[in-house]
Amino acid sequence: MNHLSEEFLWVEKYRPKTVASTILPPDIKDKFQSFVDQKQIPNLLLCGGAGVGKTTVARAMLEELGCEYIVVNGSMEGGIDTLRTTIQLFASSTSLEGGRKYVILDEADYLTHHMQPALRNFMEEFSKNCGFILTCNFKNKIIAPLHSRCSVVEFKIPSQYKAILAKEFMQKAIGILDTEGIKYEVKVLGVLIMKHFPDWRRIINELQYYASTGAIDTGILNTLQELSLKELFYNMKERNYTNVRKWAAENADMDSAEFYRMFYNSLNEYVDQNSIPYLVVLVAKYSYQDSFALDKEINTAAFLTEVMADCKFK
Repeated sequence: MNHLSEEFLWVEKYRPKTVASTILPPDIKDKFQSFVDQKQIPNLLLCGGAGVGKTTVARAMLEELGCEYIVVNGSMEGGIDTLRTTIQLFASSTSLEGGRKYVILDEADYLTHHMQPALRNFMEEFSKNCGFILTCNFKNKIIAPLHSRCSVVEFKIPSQYKAILAKEFMQKAIGILDTEGIKYEVKVLGVLIMKHFPDWRRIINELQYYASTGAIDTGILNTLQELSLKELFYNMKERNYTNVRKWAAENADMDSAEFYRMFYNSLNEYVDQNSIPYLVVLVAKYSYQDSFALDKEINTAAFLTEVMADCKFK
């Protein structure tokens, strides 16, 4: 396993250095491997959720080919001044390695409305000397002229590959913990991975966090559930239906009786006192319905939606 011994953060220490060592669906991985094999990387727009490996595979390709590159964070350096100074200076100079240089624009969906139009001209002006790889979570926030100047790759995981990729990451996680000398229980490790799948970055960060106790064992399960419930109540308070529904999907395999008991026990901590009597009735209603619901995830989502709509929170 490739790692840098002097690096503290596991997410950097164990970042894949080759395309082959990334964890991606085969069709996406093959596409990036072909770029490396042909020694030609076009301008790219990599789209997908957080932590799925967009920046990692971009860096892996460039490092395999020995290309000179810089990484610009669009959420922190997304203004026109960055384009006129940092990027222009880099793109206009000749590579010390003699090859084509690259700019990785991370979180490009946060680039300002001034920078995106200006960037399209830069991509053409310096095309012979410098290529651009943009990563984003929301491709609709990238203007059409940039789409047309890039090959767009969407990081979607087909359902038939989810179990395969989760298993691959399990092996990676085991390798990390073995290297770091951390004790673990495979079952608990599996729970942690599936909770945040496919956000690989968050999983590794969570592993490092819980490893600080010396072991990844059943002792962290209650902590995981408490943090998960805290996150759920926060999203309900904010009326964030998208995240509430996502929570229901991610926790669909949780024992129903355990969930409703945990929810009931947490009412005093998160819910306004005037809403608690009504909520107790809802808990009783939906926990009863759950025993014969055809789709338990939908039943849970309906419960949370009603709670979010009709209750007040602290």
